[in-house]
Amino acid sequence: MADLHQIQTEFTNVSSFLTALGDQKRQAIIISLLKTNSCEGLQVPELTSVTGLSRPAVSHHLKILKDAHLMAVRSEGTKNFYYLSHDIKEIDELKTLLDHVTAIIHQTETKS
Repeated sequence: MADLHQIQTEFTNVSSFLTALGDQKRQAIIISLLKTNSCEGLQVPELTSVTGLSRPAVSHHLKILKDAHLMAVRSEGTKNFYYLSHDIKEIDELKTLLDHVTAIIHQTETKS
């Protein structure tokens, strides 16, 4: 059986990532960036129209996504362009956690 202490640590390590993914407005931002399918990114005004949120609210969500390493930003003069980060460490950590939880579930199924 997997080490439950290790699983608790893995949950702790991905908690902000899960929080970032859990909001529908942030999901809409992520989907919009996936649709662009490039590293050019989108600006806040483009994301306000997608989410229906104000500029400050979009900026708040972008900060959460940046803090979770899901998003990066590049500047051109005074313009900021937001795009999906290529740092997938948190995604890999989440996959590992899910693999460990899945293994425990499968172990309990075979014991039943």
